[in-house]
Amino acid sequence: MSIVVLTGGVGGAKLVLGLIHTLLPGEVTAIVNTGDDFTHLGLAISPDIDTLLYTLAGKANAAQGWGREGETWSFLAALRSLGGEDWFALGDGDLALHVLRTARRAAGEPLSAITADFARAWGIGAAILPMSDDPVATVVQTGEGPLAFQRYFVERRCEPAVQAIRFEGAETARPAPGVIEAIHAADAILIAPSNLFLSIDPLLAVPGLRAALGKARAPVVAVSPIVGGVAVKGPTAKLMRELGLEVSNAGIAAHYHGLIDGLVIHNGDDAAEGVQLALTDTMMRDDRDKMRVAEVALMLATSIGSR
Repeated sequence: MSIVVLTGGVGGAKLVLGLIHTLLPGEVTAIVNTGDDFTHLGLAISPDIDTLLYTLAGKANAAQGWGREGETWSFLAALRSLGGEDWFALGDGDLALHVLRTARRAAGEPLSAITADFARAWGIGAAILPMSDDPVATVVQTGEGPLAFQRYFVERRCEPAVQAIRFEGAETARPAPGVIEAIHAADAILIAPSNLFLSIDPLLAVPGLRAALGKARAPVVAVSPIVGGVAVKGPTAKLMRELGLEVSNAGIAAHYHGLIDGLVIHNGDDAAEGVQLALTDTMMRDDRDKMRVAEVALMLATSIGSR
């Protein structure tokens, strides 16, 4: 089989991990949001890619879902003592990834090649593809003015009310090598339970990517990030309310209208019209949960069949 997953950070990484435990790792291709990427203290940081790398390599902090297990913070403490910006936590082990990426980017290497090398070094069999090698920056328009994504998400903890979201650079970005080919070759395409506005929409903003999904022979199945009318993690429900979308599976289906064929929802939650549904416990607490959600999504895709 060939399975493609569109994914952002923590929730998406859980689904991808469930897939590689269910299938052969080489059958899974993750296309990852890079709208969160930014330069901090001169370092090129790719938070969603790094979360996926750490998760699939067994290095992720199990409690918080991001960062490395057993991380130490000597660098951050030294930075703080000098009055440096400490709002974005950079661990000592985490720095190795950022320093190497920055050096290689400065030498002219593309993000896709660097990411593939990191995955190979850590024995990750799944393909991890950034959505683009070109810079795309998610900017959140708030009542306080525009905020770069990480300023909104990390420094301000998603507190400002959001009026609109834009993806600077998306109009001239190109899909990274292998992205369109993976979509065309897929037997099933899954959309992870990542934030639809901040993690999936940046992917869809890259020219050619949404069109490729529309032309794909494979069914497209999303896993809802909503459980019991609230977001499993992060500001999804808050953003849905602020941007005028109903906080429900119907709202998720409406946002993905014309893109998805199926939707996996939590047991007992409200249904959605216009797409085929599958129900399961979508809370992914441990590896068995992750495998179950992955299996249900794949079974729904199989039942839908080729377009």
